Formats: sequence, C-alpha cells, structure tokens
Amino acid sequence: MTIKRETILAAITTALAGTVQVDSRIYRSRTEAFARNEAPALIVEPTDDNARQDPVSICWIDWTLGVDVVVHTRGAIPDQLAGPIVEDVHSKLMADRTLGGIAMDIWPSRVQHGRDQADLTAGWTVLSYGVRYRTSITDLAV
Repeated sequence: MTIKRETILAAITTALAGTVQVDSRIYRSRTEAFARNEAPALIVEPTDDNARQDPVSICWIDWTLGVDVVVHTRGAIPDQLAGPIVEDVHSKLMADRTLGGIAMDIWPSRVQHGRDQADLTAGWTVLSYGVRYRTSITDLAV
C-alpha cells in the first residue's frame, strides 16, 4: 500500500502530462544533471509535510505537504522561456484542486528563479505549492 503523500505526488506528476514544450520530460525527484537537449523539463519533489491533529476528531491527521515543481529551461533568457510552461503548470494544477479527490486543496505559495552560474543559459523556476490532505491517525495510506 502506498502512503497518501506518494499518491499525491504521483497525481501531480500525472496532472502535468502534456505540459507545453515539456513532452514526457517530467521527473519525480530527479538527481541527475540535465543534458543540454533535455530542457525544458519538470521535476516534482516534496519539500516538507506538516501534521496537525483534526481538532474535531481524534481519528484523523490534517497534513500540509509542500511540493515544488521545478521548471528547467535553457536559452538566452531562461526565465522568459519558462513563462509559458509556468502558466501551463499552474493551470493544470488549479484545474482540479482536489487532485481527483485525494487532497482537500492545493494552492500556490511562491515562485523562485535561478540560473546556473557555470552555464548562464541554464535556468530554473521553482513553483511551490501547498497541498492539504487528511490521513487516518493509524494509517498514512488512508
């Protein structure tokens, strides 16, 4: 059985299928560097997962999962190249804010930009989201 956090990350990855300019280059917590011909690409990774017991019921835990969707681009102005991809990612994630019923809500929390100082044509834009979901106090899959 898969814990709900992994189910949510898989649902986000699936929701991002067909993102403009990305094709199938969507990775879950990729650790390898990108080759020049692999951009643009997306990485979906968790950042933190904070628990709070439901104040009404002692049977449930409410969680807030931080998720980063990292848009990797390469070109003369990488942050500008990321624009249409960022827009499409956001639209796809906001289209169903329950991720098919497995989450209570998803919302954007921040956007951060960066460039590789060794190769200024390589850049990334980090879209951070919060995902609120609930599990049983005794089973993280339910």
